[in-house]
Amino acid sequence: MSNAVPSPALSAETVAATEHVEASQEKSTGYAQELKRTLTFKDLVTFGLITMLPIAPTQVYAIASIESFGMAPLVYLVGVIAMVFTALSYSAMSREFPIAGSAYSYVQRGLNPHVGFLTGWVIILDYLIIPGMLIAFSNLWLSAVLPGVPATLIIVIFAFIITFVNARGISMTRGASYLFLFCQLALIAIFLICGIKYVLIDGHGMGGLSLDPFYQPGKIDLQFIATAASIAVLGFIGFDSISTLSEETKNPTRTVGPSVVASLCLIGLLFLSQSYMASLVHPEYADLDPGMGYFDIMREVGGDALYYAFIIVGVLAVGIANALTVQSAISRVIFSMSRDKLLPGSSLLSKVHPKYKTPANATIFVGSVSVLVALFMSLDLLAKLVNFGAMTTYMLLNLSVVTHFFWRKKHRDLKGFIRYLLCPLIGFGVIAFIWSGFDSTTYLIGFAWMAIGVVLGAIRSKGYKEVPPALGEI
Repeated sequence: MSNAVPSPALSAETVAATEHVEASQEKSTGYAQELKRTLTFKDLVTFGLITMLPIAPTQVYAIASIESFGMAPLVYLVGVIAMVFTALSYSAMSREFPIAGSAYSYVQRGLNPHVGFLTGWVIILDYLIIPGMLIAFSNLWLSAVLPGVPATLIIVIFAFIITFVNARGISMTRGASYLFLFCQLALIAIFLICGIKYVLIDGHGMGGLSLDPFYQPGKIDLQFIATAASIAVLGFIGFDSISTLSEETKNPTRTVGPSVVASLCLIGLLFLSQSYMASLVHPEYADLDPGMGYFDIMREVGGDALYYAFIIVGVLAVGIANALTVQSAISRVIFSMSRDKLLPGSSLLSKVHPKYKTPANATIFVGSVSVLVALFMSLDLLAKLVNFGAMTTYMLLNLSVVTHFFWRKKHRDLKGFIRYLLCPLIGFGVIAFIWSGFDSTTYLIGFAWMAIGVVLGAIRSKGYKEVPPALGEI
């Protein structure tokens, strides 16, 4: 292997080439580069994993296991398969449009500018309330350990921490993400080791390996698959947040798309391994407590130490790490829509911090809303709104891939047929099937929010006649 050092001339050429690529991207997207590009493939995958939360089974494993007759691992496998089609759609659009805004920008440019605004409006419904919901979850769990601490104080402290870190810069967010990811992976490894000892060495639980968590004859039918998909897909919400960081990523056309797919597959493996081991440890799924069942399994294999460790790490991972990445994502969506002058207060929300090169005003706005959400809205209502917003966004994104690549750009060879028509239509169908199962309250609130968006969009575009200036420069 050569140890030669690149010459100064070569370095200058490299710098010039990089500047040329960045300039070309600015010209093709219609925006000047304002945010600081520091993120790599590894950073984006870490961001995606933290957003989807490696220890997420702590929240839904018991319910998933009860609803699936003890086949929670199969539920997660169905979820990965179902969501990979939508992940491929995000990958395709992120290469085509390497800009912040995620589905808002993709639908805006791939389908229609005005539908794009409505998509962004729905994303706001989804992601704006998630940080507050996550803080509320952490407050609920922490109150069991520290019952004397006022809930308002906990909520304000958590909101301040995530807002401060995000406003300071994506590099600081990246450092916090690595720290929390390491803690969660270490805890998962400890659980798996304890579980292996508990089942395979001590002979407890199922007493050995089994296929029952994946397949039980006579219990799997279309209704089972539907139930499994509705539980599992919602557990993977957040993988799309990676695409909001396109303007802070080095070489985004080659990095963002693969990181979306990679993070989804990796989180699927983590969910599968945890749920499979939990099923082997505690096969009597019917007696699991819906809220604390997974934590109880931790106590079975690792005693009180592992039980409390999972609770503490869960509180910090959800209330800080998870909320941190979600707040970062929605701040960039609001920033993207505001620089297109589509939101009230756009001139303020589109400002970039002169030193840290972050959408600081949008971040502070989201942090303020998070406090109100955590204090005054119920967790059940918040979950319903998040689910409606995410599923609606995913459907529109899949349609945009078909419209942009298959119809507009005429990628109609065999590869184009599979990648730009068949896969996104499968993704659309899976999500539409789940979307059709929401209750009446979810539809009422969701469509009311969309109606407000339709009116606001008409006002901002002067009757849907004007489009953002950046689109006219492409």
